[in-house]
Amino acid sequence: MTETKSYRDCLSAFTRVTAVAAALVGLQAAQAATPGITGPSFDLRAEANYITQPDGSMVYSWGYGCQSAVDASRFRPVGITGSCGSMQIPGPTLIVTEGDSVTVTLTNALPAPAGNTSILFPGFNVSTSGGAVGLVTQEAPGVGCDPVAHTGCNTVTYTFTASSPGTHTYYSGTQGDLQVEMGLYGAIVVLPKSVPAACTGGIAAQNLAAQGAHGETNFRLAASAYDHPASCYDREYLFQFSEMDPVIHHQAEEQVAAAQACAADASNTQPCPGLNVATEPYHPAYFMVNGRSMPDDMDPNYAPQYPHQPYNGNPHMHPGELVLLRIIGNGRWQHPFHEHGNHVRILARDGNLILSSSANPSSPALTDLAGPLLFTTTTTPGLTMDGIFYWTGKGLNWDVFGHHAGTAGSSTAVATCTPDGNGYYTSDPTAINYYEWCADHNKSLETAPFGDVGSGGPVTLPNANILTNGAWYGGSPYLGPDATVRAVGATGTTPPSGTIANSPSSEAGFAFMWHSHNEREITTNNIFPGGMMMMMLVDSREFVINEAN
Repeated sequence: MTETKSYRDCLSAFTRVTAVAAALVGLQAAQAATPGITGPSFDLRAEANYITQPDGSMVYSWGYGCQSAVDASRFRPVGITGSCGSMQIPGPTLIVTEGDSVTVTLTNALPAPAGNTSILFPGFNVSTSGGAVGLVTQEAPGVGCDPVAHTGCNTVTYTFTASSPGTHTYYSGTQGDLQVEMGLYGAIVVLPKSVPAACTGGIAAQNLAAQGAHGETNFRLAASAYDHPASCYDREYLFQFSEMDPVIHHQAEEQVAAAQACAADASNTQPCPGLNVATEPYHPAYFMVNGRSMPDDMDPNYAPQYPHQPYNGNPHMHPGELVLLRIIGNGRWQHPFHEHGNHVRILARDGNLILSSSANPSSPALTDLAGPLLFTTTTTPGLTMDGIFYWTGKGLNWDVFGHHAGTAGSSTAVATCTPDGNGYYTSDPTAINYYEWCADHNKSLETAPFGDVGSGGPVTLPNANILTNGAWYGGSPYLGPDATVRAVGATGTTPPSGTIANSPSSEAGFAFMWHSHNEREITTNNIFPGGMMMMMLVDSREFVINEAN
């Protein structure tokens, strides 16, 4: 289903500012769906460790961590102590505000045979201090460091002004074919210095009220991605795409071990070898989102089983919400990632808003936005994108909430759906069917339903009691905790009801598979399913999306 006009429909509604906007903006403290550490000063350390893959492999890698442990409680599972300590892949997401003077000090704690290392910050005017002259930037030398105690390590400091909002990347500027492959990359999120009024009133405020009415937290770093009313959003997720050739990693591990053994041999009188890792031919076997492959990428952020891969890829939303996707290509290959359910409206590339030629900088308007609608958000190496994903059910031609003429006051009673100027039900943010597409209200899907759902629809569904399904199939074409009851009635249940994976009394939503359109990239070491794959879960308002567990 493609909603090519829905995003602009929603944006036009932002012009309606409500009287309660100011109160709603401060409804709850923000808890980000983009986990990271806040600046503007960061003290990073490059070091070696191991990451895991779903096939059981432990892969020797290099990554950025924090020189001293930093609390990462901005976003972590309940009961889990999330922190930035030892190396992680991707590196810690650095969160700053537009105009900040950012300082990043890098300590080189890589094994001595790895040599120098550094960081590049594309799109920013960087000054450096300390370190040694490298090919493209100042580097932290790789000699004299105790990789365990981290004593005697060399450093280099980078300073720049966070001049433009949006999503940016950072990565090693030293022997990039090896060091970036080994895991030395990460993300920078620059928040706008000022949030447009349109992003704190009108539908934006109502969406926040809808979340609050159901006990949800404000899952975003800010109300807008840029200093522009076309960049309002309700939730956000960061996706860093990369691939990994384990042969390169194994070579690096073996050569580091051989060089260290040579250096430790007191009887040796010959020079010890450095690294000479062949990075071509390049044959990736692992394809990752935020350092994890499917299904690991759908486990929680900071899950203890992934100590060096803290970030997940597990998006959720409610109908009508604007979901900001922060997308980065951090590998060597392009990855044609497809978001099922709708196209993605691109706001910006590399921190630059894509505006129409008629845009007036002194009078920004919602119609300024000129970014394309993408069927696949193809991630070119080093490229960053900010885009909006949007889903409402418009165009499906049936009532996704499964309303019918039930008993007044029951959860299945006919709900009100009075359309606003764009055709959506937005007058009551606390309603279960808030942001329903009213043209489909009470419109049946089924010609001959098995349950208590009005007949007369265009199709006949198979009996849910005999239909083979899996953990990602809810067994019902309707949203909400009682969707199963709506579909099959009191005479039966939809298997496997009552399980954690599919409990009809709790979550029942639509699972849209998000995955690479390169078939090999949805495998892990050539085994399907795996790789760059996840699920976008669109849940009814009854289900509280708790990003902290």
